[in-house]
Amino acid sequence: MGQGPRRRLIAVLAVGVLPWTVLVIGGELTVLFTFGLFNTNPLAVVSIYDYFYRFTQGLPAFIEAWRSGVVLYLLALASAVSGVVWREDERITALALVGAGLTQVSVFLGFNRRIGYVALPVGTVLLLAVVWWYYWPLVAPDSGGRSR
Repeated sequence: MGQGPRRRLIAVLAVGVLPWTVLVIGGELTVLFTFGLFNTNPLAVVSIYDYFYRFTQGLPAFIEAWRSGVVLYLLALASAVSGVVWREDERITALALVGAGLTQVSVFLGFNRRIGYVALPVGTVLLLAVVWWYYWPLVAPDSGGRSR
């Protein structure tokens, strides 16, 4: 499981382009990504910037967690990139990924409380899986610190 910085970066990049939350709303599909959302009715892709700053106001707190998760993900991505070009503090990357995954639990629970909504927390599972597979061996208490 001890992977090099390039493999860890690829894994972190992958969870950034895969869906984070999949919503089924009355037969319609909406998928939340780090860069925005994809909606099937009407067929549209809306950037996260447009969603939060141009088209919507007064969003519920659970949707705001999506934005917080993206910020934490970007911190993890920057940390992983630094591992390839210089040095990475694996603890920062791992904690940022865990934080991003936990923010999506709020999104998942918020949507599932609504009648007719079904949310799947794909991002939470993927982010925590990357931490477990690539970062846990590096930061685990019994590993004696960093392993290179």
